[in-house]
Amino acid sequence: MSQVVKQTYREAVREAIREALHRDERVFLMGEDVGCYGGCFAVSQGLLQEFGPERIRDTPLSESAFVGAGIGAALGGMRPIVEIMTVNFSLLAADQIMNNAAAYLHMSGGCFNVPLVVRMSTGGGKQLAAQHSHSLEGWYAHIPGIRILTPATLEDARGMLWTALKDPDPVFIFENNTLYNMEGEIAADAGAVDINRACIRRAGSDVTLISYAAGLFKALEAAGQLAAEGIEAEVIDLRTLRPLDYPALLASVSRTHRAVIIDEGWRSGGISAEISARIMEGAFYDLDAPVERICGAEVPMPYARHLEQAALPQPETIITAIKTMVQ
Repeated sequence: MSQVVKQTYREAVREAIREALHRDERVFLMGEDVGCYGGCFAVSQGLLQEFGPERIRDTPLSESAFVGAGIGAALGGMRPIVEIMTVNFSLLAADQIMNNAAAYLHMSGGCFNVPLVVRMSTGGGKQLAAQHSHSLEGWYAHIPGIRILTPATLEDARGMLWTALKDPDPVFIFENNTLYNMEGEIAADAGAVDINRACIRRAGSDVTLISYAAGLFKALEAAGQLAAEGIEAEVIDLRTLRPLDYPALLASVSRTHRAVIIDEGWRSGGISAEISARIMEGAFYDLDAPVERICGAEVPMPYARHLEQAALPQPETIITAIKTMVQ
């Protein structure tokens, strides 16, 4: 039986990076403050001392420059892990991401893959205000040519990175910043995980709750409270936003006949709208009620804690929506 250890989400990501650096000499980490400072969220703390400046590389404050350097390194045979501090700052590298990383295989006639992994923090809840707190992973899920991962559990935080590094094409990993301090138990030898399938985190028969990252735990909390009132909610962790695991979603909705999508991103044009449309297209006659969406408020993220919490989906909002839908 494998040993079980206590670990935070932050430590799980760090172990994933450490294991990758040990397993493949082509792997290196680069980004702002990943070396001497140990990372904006302390994920890479201690790695510079262990692996040296050749493999833990601090970069200038230019997302376009170091994402571009990562693309070049990947084309040259390396396996770079590029860290962007927050998802908002990734917009400074949007040209590199969409016009280069995502398009290079197509524009080279299938001759050149870009085996690049980009990690970044995302989401609100830490009072980092409007330029550091948004959930833009749904934007990136709009782009063909890249894979979008959203690990919620310790196992996924630990295991998705190595699978991503084995992918010949660009993979973007979005780590919700409220999860970094989350602690739990994980097998000491936990390894690579599947990045193609959604996962049922709680079985149920009355309604399907669909979410990812921090939203998963709000869905689970709501499902626990609803169970005490006789409403059994099935909770699906999307895990990957592109490509979405539609068969898993449609199979669940065909059993429960109701669906609620929880997404911290904005409602208009968001990933929740895409999921809702696909359910309506693929499972319309299985539905007993319209698909519900519970999303972030369409405002720049407030700094004040009470306003920030009001701008994000909460278990109470989920519970109210489900009770209305079921009853």
